[in-house]
This record gives sequence, structure tokens and C-alpha cells, in this order.
Amino acid sequence: MSLRLLSRVASNTSWVTTRVPLAIRQNTSFQTRSFTSLLSIMPPPNKRRKFKNGGKNSANLSSKAAKPDGPEQQAKPVERAAPSPVQASSLEADTPRVPFSSLAGKIDSNVLSAISAMGIETMSTVQHRVMTELPSLRSDCLVRAKTGEGKTIAFLLPVLQSLITGETAVPKGQVSTLIITPTRELAQQIAKTCDQLTSQLARGIECQVAVGGTSRASAFKRFMDRSPAILVATPGRLVDYLNDPEAKEKMSNIQTVILDEADTMLEIGFLERVKEILRYIPPKSTGWQGMCFSATVPAKVKDVVSTVLAPGYTSISTVNENETPTHERVPQYHVVIPYIGDTFTSLTSLLRHEAKSNNKIIVFGVTANMVALFAAAFSQGLVDLPVFQIHSRLTQAARTRVTAQFKEATSGILFASDVVGRGMDFPNVDLVVQVGLPEDGEQYVHRVGRTARAGKDGRAIIMLTQAESYFLRVNPQLPIKPHPELDTIQATVPELASEVDEAMDRVDPAVKARAYSSYIGFFAGSGRLKKLQLDKAGLVQLANEMAIKGFNCPEQPEISMKIVDKMGLKGVPGFIFSNDSAAKPRHPRRKF
Repeated sequence: MSLRLLSRVASNTSWVTTRVPLAIRQNTSFQTRSFTSLLSIMPPPNKRRKFKNGGKNSANLSSKAAKPDGPEQQAKPVERAAPSPVQASSLEADTPRVPFSSLAGKIDSNVLSAISAMGIETMSTVQHRVMTELPSLRSDCLVRAKTGEGKTIAFLLPVLQSLITGETAVPKGQVSTLIITPTRELAQQIAKTCDQLTSQLARGIECQVAVGGTSRASAFKRFMDRSPAILVATPGRLVDYLNDPEAKEKMSNIQTVILDEADTMLEIGFLERVKEILRYIPPKSTGWQGMCFSATVPAKVKDVVSTVLAPGYTSISTVNENETPTHERVPQYHVVIPYIGDTFTSLTSLLRHEAKSNNKIIVFGVTANMVALFAAAFSQGLVDLPVFQIHSRLTQAARTRVTAQFKEATSGILFASDVVGRGMDFPNVDLVVQVGLPEDGEQYVHRVGRTARAGKDGRAIIMLTQAESYFLRVNPQLPIKPHPELDTIQATVPELASEVDEAMDRVDPAVKARAYSSYIGFFAGSGRLKKLQLDKAGLVQLANEMAIKGFNCPEQPEISMKIVDKMGLKGVPGFIFSNDSAAKPRHPRRKF
């Protein structure tokens, strides 16, 4: 029998409403709840109501074809261990808001004027503490602060003041300050903030960006031809520059090294790059200042921190270790759906409900290709808000364009992967929705941090399947409560089925196929199958259910046998293989 004829769980299946306890420490052992079978009897048809929308609300950018992608990984939280810091550890709430004008005489008046022109009058806690608690503006420091608390200005002010006074002056053409950050978008955001802070100086301070995904030749030529005092770079592109002898010479007088989002930087995948960068630049013994800024500080960074920071460095934390790691202004809710095939109808119902009181929303998906499918579907008129998308499968030019558009937008839904999960500042985001499992609790926290920034209010919602709801139990320190209007959201799900199906029918099948493949790849390589109580065959069955009932495909999309092999799923039943002449020249299509 075709899976198309197999049913979704009855609409009156109860949604999880168990309140998650607060104030419980994070080190709770992983538990799993039984995985309910997804193949049950089809409920009686419900009367379906159409929503008038028109379907002309898309500001969407198409993603390009790519191989299946996995999660864009974030650092996992562990206990901090750092060598010999001088502690300065009062809590965030202990410091009242202090105006930037109080820094007169300590920070150049033109920089203070620029801050005022940016519409910022008072310092955040981390900004105030960095400016008042460092022994000098050239002191090494490890600064831990919550996401969205203004770390960028906190580290730029000491750097700029030292450049203005000439304390970190270097020969013409040389780079004085390196700022290393994990993502292109964050690098561009830092550079933009730097340009704003220096906009009123009589003699400008040039800041350049070196990131992947852009034209290497033109960016490198600009770097070599001009005299940037500050270079903001992602690790890969910076290593590329440092491999060029002339570019390496241009960075032979570094005065300051800043690691922004240091926990992410020093995770596997970034750690070796950062160590390589530190081998290329002058040794710490030459006296350059080291600054590490991050929301979390895992123990595994100890060896790198000891290289970047001198013994006796100042440690500042605005995070209370005994409170929840997410911002206290963000109410957080969960919506647990009983059936994987209801993902798109449930998300439609949720977003329509939330859009009544929230104008600017970010929706995170588990993979870039799933994000592309969300954007493609919701661009068909499922919501009355402009639709944007940003993920690693877009070109850098497209990502830069969407970033600027959504920052300027007064309303809209941005479907996003974790390229914007950390550090990115989109003004006035009212709501963050996460669909599917985050990598871990820390990734969840950073995503939530995209809302309630700069003193504004915000909300956060995570939507999980019944099986995925184990995330709530193994992260009891997160204050995630049942959505207060679950019944209202749930009631409209059956009514939306035909409308969502029609929207899905207008989506390019290739977009669905890439999303299907990436969804399987996400779980196959994540080590989560045991927690979901699934084996490999169960995973393929689950993905097929998602494709047929969620994507409205007539059958599961075809997939390359080579990709299946790479996922470690060779021989697992349930796939329809695409024409792969190299692997199976006589069988254009096979079902297992």
C-alpha cells in the first residue's frame, strides 16, 4: 500500500502539556520516552476552511542545489576552566544603566558623538564593566556575557581608543587589530558597527572584512592595496591570507587579537584553524593584547586561552551561574505535535496565530535545505507577512542582501539556519521559532538570543515532534513552558491541510528532494537515533512520512545511492534510488 494512503494521527491526539521544572541543574542524564507509532488510522475528514491571503508576499530568495546538509554546529556547554584570571564577577543586574557620556575623557569625544548618533545613550552591563573594570584599555580579558548584551561595542571601544591615541600605532599599511569571528554575517556586522563608531573622526580608521563566500581576488587586492588598521575575519579566510607571504608581512605588527564568540571559534572545526592563525602571527611574547568575548566558555578552550591571554588577565562575567542561561525577558514556550506529517500545517497554524501580535519573526530549521523548503512553501501565501530566507546554500551576495533587507524590514518572517544563530543583530525581532531539535541546549539559547535585544521584549517557541520532546526533559534548566494557547493552535490544524497541500504542490520538487535528503542526513549523522528510539530503517520511514504527508509528495523523493552510502545507510530499506549510471547503469530506478 502506498504511504500516501496511510493516515496521520487523529486530530484530537493530545499535545504535551507537562510543565518543565525550573531551577534544576543541567547535568541531567539523557532519558527517552517511548516513540509512538506514526502509522495509524486516518481520522474522519474535517471541514476545511480557506484563509484568504493572495500569495504575493514573498521577499524570498531561492536556494541553489546542493548535497544534503547537516546541522550547522554550535559549541556544547561544559564547565569553564581558565588559567589564573583576576575575577570581577558581580551579576548583570547589579550594574545600573550608565550613560555613555560618563566616558568623556576616557573615550574620544567624536566616538561618543557617533554612539549618540546611533541612537544609543546608555551602556549595557558588559559595556560598562569592560570600560570600568579593566586595569587599562590594553589589558587582556576574558569576558562572558549573555547573547544580545552588546559585546561588539564592548571590545571595539578599547581598540578604537588605543588607535586614536596612537598607543597601538603601526607602520603605514600594517594591520594593528585582528578580530576573528565564526561567521561571515557576524564579521560584516562587526565591521559595520566599527564604521559607525568611527564615522565622526576627522581622520578615519579603516576596517576591512576577510570572509569566505565572496570574491577572494578582489577582496585580497583591496586588502593589499589599502591600509586597514582593523581586519575582521573568519578563520578559514584569515588562514588563506596568512599563507600569502606579503599578506603575512602586512600582519607582522599585530597589537590586538580578539576572539569573538570564542566558544564557537574553539569548538572542533575552528580550534585547529585558530591555533594555525596563532602560529602565523607574532608570538604573544611580543606584547599584543588578547581579548576573548563569548556567551559561554567551555573547558576545552583552556590551551588556546592561555595562548591568547597573558597570566593574570581580567575575567568578567555578567552571567549568574545559578540562573537560567537565556535572557530573563524572553518567555519561552513549547508546542509538541503528535505526528511528523503535521509539521507544515502545525507551523502554519502557529505562525498565523503568532503573527496577530508579532510583526518580525525568525524561524530556525534543522538544515539549510529544510529552511529553503520552509521559505518556498510559506512564500505561496500561507502567511500575510513578507518571507525571507538565509542559509549556507545561498551565495554570499544573496546572504548579504537578505541580511540588509531583514534588518531594514518592519515586518516579515526570516527562515534561517544557524548562519544567523549566534551574534547577529536583527532589530526589533518579536519572536523566535525553532522547528525541530537544536544541536544542544546552548544552540537553543543562542537562537533565542536573536530576540529581546537592546532592551526590547521578545518571545520564543520551540516546535517538536512527540519523539523529539525528550529535549525538554534533558534541558530542565531552560524555562520552557507549554504554549498557553495550544488548544487554539491545534484546533485549526485539520482545517489547514488542503491549503498547505496546495501550497506544497506549487513548490519545485527539487527543493523538496533536497530537504528530504538533508533531513535524513541530519539524523543519520547526529547520534540522536537512540534518543528517538529509532533504528536506521525507522529513520527512513519517518523521512518518507514527512515527504508524503508533510511535503505532499506522491511518494518519497528519489535519492542518489552514493548519498545514501555516504550517510551510512547502505542496504537500509525504504529508498527510491535515482538514476545513477555510475553505480547502477542498468537500473534507472529501484525501490527497496
